[in-house]
Amino acid sequence: MTYRAVGEARQRLSREQGTVIKDWGGKVAVALVYPNTYYIGMSNLGLHAVYGLLNSYTGVVCERVFWEEDEVRSLESQRPLSDFTVLAFSVNYELDYFNIVRVLKASGIPLRAADRDERYPLVIGGGPCIMANPAPLSPFFDCLCVGEAEAILPAMVPVLAEGAGGRRDDMLEALASLPGVYVPLLPSESPIARQWTGNLDDFPVGSVVLTHDTELGELFLIEVERGCQRGCRFCLVSTIFQPMRFRSRESLLAQARRGLSYRRRIGLVGPVVSDHPQIEELLVSLRQMGAGLSISSMRINPLSPAVLTELAKGGTRTVTLAPEAGSERLRRVINKGVNEDDILRSVVEVAKRGFRELKLYFMIGLPSEIDEDILEIVTLALKCKDILDEHRGGCRLSLNVAPFVPKAGTPCQWLPMAPVPTLNQRLSLLKKSLPPKGIRVKHESPGWSQVQAVLARGDAGVAEVLVATESVSLSGWRQAVKKCRLNVDYYAHQQWDTGLRLPWSMIDSGTGPEKLKIELDRAIA
Repeated sequence: MTYRAVGEARQRLSREQGTVIKDWGGKVAVALVYPNTYYIGMSNLGLHAVYGLLNSYTGVVCERVFWEEDEVRSLESQRPLSDFTVLAFSVNYELDYFNIVRVLKASGIPLRAADRDERYPLVIGGGPCIMANPAPLSPFFDCLCVGEAEAILPAMVPVLAEGAGGRRDDMLEALASLPGVYVPLLPSESPIARQWTGNLDDFPVGSVVLTHDTELGELFLIEVERGCQRGCRFCLVSTIFQPMRFRSRESLLAQARRGLSYRRRIGLVGPVVSDHPQIEELLVSLRQMGAGLSISSMRINPLSPAVLTELAKGGTRTVTLAPEAGSERLRRVINKGVNEDDILRSVVEVAKRGFRELKLYFMIGLPSEIDEDILEIVTLALKCKDILDEHRGGCRLSLNVAPFVPKAGTPCQWLPMAPVPTLNQRLSLLKKSLPPKGIRVKHESPGWSQVQAVLARGDAGVAEVLVATESVSLSGWRQAVKKCRLNVDYYAHQQWDTGLRLPWSMIDSGTGPEKLKIELDRAIA
């Protein structure tokens, strides 16, 4: 490792609060790998939760690793990954799969689990992508955790401690016997049941390491809830994080008291934070403690005026709402549960309170979408802009637009993604119609969304394309696809028969295929 890299790591550590530094003597050494940059990874609460949980064990030392350069080392001690007993990857986003391969290559660790012996660390993966469909990554991992860390690690840590230094095959057999652990080299006869914890108050999740060198660096983050009871048919949260669970107001306030010793603002994180049954009382209490407020997500219907008032008083500048579709018909298809009147009433409430920006999230390429549905996004956005302008509060309107990507474990898992040219044409219509009216439009790349769809619905064969991708770019991907003769159209753009055996059939998410089929039929109807 270069002196410059060591110096940069030490400077980064010097700007942190809460870093855990442990002596390695007699401990299981775990490298917690976030396969993206430090700037992005340090705003991920899942990383903080696992880092804090692993380091709570006296017999474990856990250090963080990020992908930012060819030579990969841990942040805390700058050790190479080959020094660790375990590499634990946190996998949150399909496009980070490329970086998983790059991390292993840069570390000199054999890519495939079948090629590793006792000389190499055990490679473990977990996170939302693993809970949905571990198949595309399965050749690279010794074992994969299907479920929440709090429910799996208490049984896994003793196995890792006892097996360290022993035969790799014995370790894999012991891990395969644990609930929620999938060992690809030792396939189970029955699906691996997703594990989850019942009482979130038993495992407080908030910022463990504080740094300003990250996107949400001005906030102390606190997880408010897990799961979602709304059942949008495109969304993974309703299945892989069910059932809906809330942390108690008392436990959240206790975390906030600690957090205010580090930051002046508290960031409340969850799929739909405004669904918390005591959200109004919680926000009032936080403000009485002197906390500035930020909230990750709000439901359009109902949208509490009292909640908006507390957020405005707490210094929140941006409100984010997700209509998802412009037309009432498409919102029924995806089971969004809101109509245009709900949306416009919410915009009125936002406009009254002096927020600086309103962000609206939309998807394009939704099942059964036609060009007229895109025109309805334009019409709806212009109505929202008129409301904001009428109140003259200086609130800007921006749209974040993402192509629909079918995800494993959802009612839409059998449906195709729209062709890339169609998505580009519909984006062009939005960009032509809205920016001239003062509405900002940000969007995700249809080309990369197609890659995401292949990885989301892929099988173990897709791993070969990840290995063959020499440069992480669309051209590099396409060259690898051609070399490996992968049928992109099959994975991304074809509708699958509901009787097909799916690549992720080794996973039992808790929502059976029959229930998903019923929701699919309702969407089509």
